[in-house]
Amino acid sequence: MPTLYYAPGACSLAPNITLEWIGRPYEAVKVQYGSDALLAVNPAGAVPTLREDDGWLLTQAGAILDYLAHKHPEAMLAGGNGLRAKAEAHRWSAFFTSDIHAAFWPIFMPSRYTTDARDAARKAVTEAGQQLVARQFAILDRHLDGRDYILDGGRSIIDAYAFPMIRWATKLLPHQLNAYPNVQALHDRIAADPAVQRVLAREQAAGHA
Repeated sequence: MPTLYYAPGACSLAPNITLEWIGRPYEAVKVQYGSDALLAVNPAGAVPTLREDDGWLLTQAGAILDYLAHKHPEAMLAGGNGLRAKAEAHRWSAFFTSDIHAAFWPIFMPSRYTTDARDAARKAVTEAGQQLVARQFAILDRHLDGRDYILDGGRSIIDAYAFPMIRWATKLLPHQLNAYPNVQALHDRIAADPAVQRVLAREQAAGHA
């Protein structure tokens, strides 16, 4: 069975949810960023990393999600099968990777984005990151108006990809999701899913271990 290397609270939550939605046996292994155990399977020392039974390794959340959706078409998580449906899935995967996820980095690690070591300088970087995240969430909120899920084909890997980032926003944006009711509704819809609750409970237990 496949093995997913993950860290609690990271975007590896997305393939973890996807594997749970697929419903086939898999192993979830908690790792520390940069640890020897993780470096042995991913020289970048990052999660998620997926290992198949034959030892084949795949990194990068968007690639793993796309692979899982097409490996298990019976789970109907690709968001549709037509050419444009596939393009939309790739579009939104890129949006979460390049626009939303990247916008969080100044918040997570402000020291990377300034040579000024003063607290005020790092605070300014964090605030700039929050404003950038807010702009991206406004785009997502407008798109979700009148929709239950991000893609027209129903619940998909893209909703799983969105979920950890929405959770980050509830913790890191000054006004949480108050300005984004459609994003909040998507979060609540996914969070209520029993499979998602199982994954969250497992990550919480692993985080305290």
